[in-house]
Amino acid sequence: MTGLETLLVLATGFGAGVLSSTVGVASLLSFPVLVGLGLPPVVANVSNTLGLIPGGLGGVLGYRREVREAGGVARSIVLVCALGAVAGAALLLGLPPGVFEAVVPWLILFTCLLVGVQPRISRWLRERHAALHGEHCPERLHMSPVTTGFATVTGMYGGYFGAGAGVMMVAVLGLGTDLELRVVNGLKTLSLMVGNIVAGLIFVVVADPRWDVVVLLAAGSLGGGYVGARIGRTLPDTVFRGAVVAAGVVAAVLLF
Repeated sequence: MTGLETLLVLATGFGAGVLSSTVGVASLLSFPVLVGLGLPPVVANVSNTLGLIPGGLGGVLGYRREVREAGGVARSIVLVCALGAVAGAALLLGLPPGVFEAVVPWLILFTCLLVGVQPRISRWLRERHAALHGEHCPERLHMSPVTTGFATVTGMYGGYFGAGAGVMMVAVLGLGTDLELRVVNGLKTLSLMVGNIVAGLIFVVVADPRWDVVVLLAAGSLGGGYVGARIGRTLPDTVFRGAVVAAGVVAAVLLF
């Protein structure tokens, strides 16, 4: 890589770390940059997964209070995302590269749609929940079997590609629980970290990452993840949703 490309990857790592801990779309920034530098899509994805692990660690450190507050939900997220990431990594390595290239833009657009319609669906679910339980409707502070299933599928997608996986986890937990947004953001960051670690361990053994790219992304994402967590604690819901949809649509159009 040239000196300019080195600086670009380092800055991309920092930006991806910030995005990972705020709106959960780190790979929507870092993956297109790596592809633009000439890396094949699967090599870019493997290198991206490994390089963003420190960003997840920095993000979880910044959200440590929220993760502790989540209690049992945090432990469940660790388990289901670890299992899902194993399956997702296997799919990435087993499917032909053409399948991977074709499906990624559609997955990103689906994520944007999910985020866009979440408020209406959440409102309908709360009203239905209140109708069933009356005035003393208990808050949903634990994951139901259905929510756990969708969280596992999201973890699988995170191991397969990861772009928008954090947004999908926010949508799943937003629809399936009554946890505050700041806590959900912390759990989203935790899920991304777990998915990247598990998938990264598999990739180290069986894949061929670009280690120079991995090191540069890792160096940038560590600080970015912590800074993003500090921002994410106060990020308004409307800003969060609008930024995710805009970034996702732009990335999907570029990948198409």
